[in-house]
Amino acid sequence: MSATPSAVERPLNFSTPYLRAALVRDAVDYTVEGRTIVVNPGVTPVTIAEEPRKTIPPLSSTVLADTRIEKADALLLLRTAPDGTDITGITTEPGWSHLADLLGPGEFPRETALHRSPQDDINTVLFDPAHVLGERESAMDLREFNVRANLWFSPAGTDCAVHNQHDFIEVHTQVHGLGRMQRFRDSDHASLYQDVLMSPGYTTPDPFCATGPQCTYHYPWHQYRADTDCIWLAIEYHPVPRALRTLRPATALTALTSLENPS
Repeated sequence: MSATPSAVERPLNFSTPYLRAALVRDAVDYTVEGRTIVVNPGVTPVTIAEEPRKTIPPLSSTVLADTRIEKADALLLLRTAPDGTDITGITTEPGWSHLADLLGPGEFPRETALHRSPQDDINTVLFDPAHVLGERESAMDLREFNVRANLWFSPAGTDCAVHNQHDFIEVHTQVHGLGRMQRFRDSDHASLYQDVLMSPGYTTPDPFCATGPQCTYHYPWHQYRADTDCIWLAIEYHPVPRALRTLRPATALTALTSLENPS
């Protein structure tokens, strides 16, 4: 990756020799060197400087190699270790924990091998959640969200627990291996009704949730399943109470325009 004078680049706190991860802010004519998963965590499309002009839509990703990004408010760049590396060692890196150690006693089964990296703060964005979630055609009620990201790891064959509770909007990007996001009618695996197959560079095309009352979100029963040893990225959009908003009105107008004119 090659920063331009305007860009601010830093390693994410879960960057390791197993997986190099960086955040780039305010990129203009930014060069992506080598094969890289490029994630757009923002609400503005990111244009790739090739003909014909195409974009990385908001809340999505792609794999790029030796090309340029015309402009981006924020990018996440992910590059895994060479083929043949035992990627399971990533869970021994500083800050990684089994999910059972992050929750209260008995809240998650120790026998389910689900490990989480440290979480990093990415940026703050404005968008209308009902618009982003496809519940109305135009953005009307912009809300501020803090964006956070972390990695997950599970070995091959792991069902990572069917659940339906989150107090944020989330999307997932496959980084290493082959996995799937699954939806269920209830907590029983036999009620599966959707499999979203995921290979490296793929981000779930739209968040699974719907809006609820007072900035809450309703999720169907869902889980991640690792078909092979897998690393995936979770990006979480945490609502900010109106009294604590920090973004200026001009930023809100830009966000509204970007959502209503995605290309």
